This record gives sequence, C-alpha cells and structure tokens, in this order.
Amino acid sequence: MPVSKKRILVVDDEPFVCDAVKMMLAFDGHDVVTANDAKEALETFDKSKFDLVITDFAMPGMKGDELAAAIKAKAPQQPVVMITAYAEMLQSSGKKLTGVDFLVSKPFLLEHLREAISTVIPDAKSKGGGKPGSKQG
Repeated sequence: MPVSKKRILVVDDEPFVCDAVKMMLAFDGHDVVTANDAKEALETFDKSKFDLVITDFAMPGMKGDELAAAIKAKAPQQPVVMITAYAEMLQSSGKKLTGVDFLVSKPFLLEHLREAISTVIPDAKSKGGGKPGSKQG
C-alpha cells in the first residue's frame, strides 16, 4: 500500500538515478524535486519546504552524510534518507552518519523507498515500523 503524498527532494550526482528515483516516487503520487549535487540541494532546500530529503552518499564536493548534517543544522526535524551502494561498508565501519535517519542500500526497489518513508515520516506509515533503521535488499 503506497504511503500518503509527500514533497520530496532527491539528490544524486547521476541524473539517471535522480530520474529513476523521481519516477518511482511519482508512481505513488509524491511531488519530487531533484538536485544534482549538494550545493544545488541546499539552495533548493532553502527556497522550499520538503517532507523528506533523499540523498546519495558518494557525490563530488560534499558527501551525502555531510549534506544531511548541513540540512539538519538548518532544520533539525527534517527527515533525511540516504541511498548508497556502500551501505554495508558504512554500517560495518561503525561510523555514525550524522543527520541520516534511514539508510537504503543500492540497488533498491520502490518497496524499500516506501519502507524508508513510512519509517522516517510518522504520518506516512502504510504498515508497522517506526524506529529509524536500515534496509538492505
């Protein structure tokens, strides 16, 4: 069951990934805005309100966790989900990803994004859950 409609900022330095995530989220009726780097994401974030930010980890200039921390500095309650091919490595390193509320491992399915959204946005729940965590799949 899809979650309720949200306004989501998707950040990835690979335009085709932004487009793919946007398409997946639009399938559930979400309003999706994309940015191709952290600088553009911060400018976009400053101009508008978002229910959720979804960012890639490995981006030139500023990594996804650094972007998440910068966003949380501006809006501490802002939910941030990070998608990455490095989820297992990041989790096993024990490094705290400041500002990241949920980690989704690449490759991922729409169902993984739905789980992340319903976990980090309390009123978006389509099924159980509630604690921030990670999804690997």
